[in-house]
Amino acid sequence: MKIYYNSSMPRAGSTLLQNILGQNPDFYVTQTSGLLELIFAARGNYTNSPEFKAQDSEEMKKAFMGFCKGGMEGYFKAITKKPVIVDKSRGWGIHYPLLAEIFPKPKVICIVRDLRDVIASMEKNFRKNQHMTDSIVNHAEMRGTSVGKRTDIWLNTQPIGLALERIAEIINQGYADKILFIKYENLLNHPQDVMKRVYAYMGLPYYEHDFENIPQITKEDDSVYGIYGDHTIQTKLAKHKHNYNEVLGEQISNFIKERYKWYFDFFEYKD
Repeated sequence: MKIYYNSSMPRAGSTLLQNILGQNPDFYVTQTSGLLELIFAARGNYTNSPEFKAQDSEEMKKAFMGFCKGGMEGYFKAITKKPVIVDKSRGWGIHYPLLAEIFPKPKVICIVRDLRDVIASMEKNFRKNQHMTDSIVNHAEMRGTSVGKRTDIWLNTQPIGLALERIAEIINQGYADKILFIKYENLLNHPQDVMKRVYAYMGLPYYEHDFENIPQITKEDDSVYGIYGDHTIQTKLAKHKHNYNEVLGEQISNFIKERYKWYFDFFEYKD
């Protein structure tokens, strides 16, 4: 069994990638996974329980890493016989150093997207759900009451603000070169080229995918995530088109690009 990790930006096509990969009969692909949360819970007990503290620290560290490895493998062996797993969780990238202690040289894929389009996608979801209350809006306190204010909130809170902070930290800590970053725009415009990069990074033989017919394999109850939960994919790839200026306006779009220049520079977004 080989386990790979999809740790992508919000609103950037991580569900789409899972379902493309899921066309390969050797692949088991997850929806948003809770596996990392199990590791976190175990780590908390390992760190704080006196039973572990009272034993040899190096021996217990080896034992804990073995526990995590066996637990992760057992998790998937219980639900699939397929030899290749792609687990989807936004946290795998930032926790690459921990993951590398459990499985040497783990393979983590991160899809990124023009940040202006990410925010525009959030704004579109906000606008199409006016029949529902959104906690980021409070008219009495004038919070979240304009496109600019909502943009600022999304850029500084979960999930987008946290994802941005994590990518910056991955770059600053110096292990960005170990992660395969893919542009969402390239996945839509040049899917075969991108998927060949994915397979090369995984060290697996390429599988011919059908980009004209992508059945949705992963299922999620989006009501759990509120009005911004949207894990339904388009079953046919279409060329990417920017619409951030139309949704956000040119002034806010320019603000995002200037404020997050490091992101646009690192991922070579030129427009």
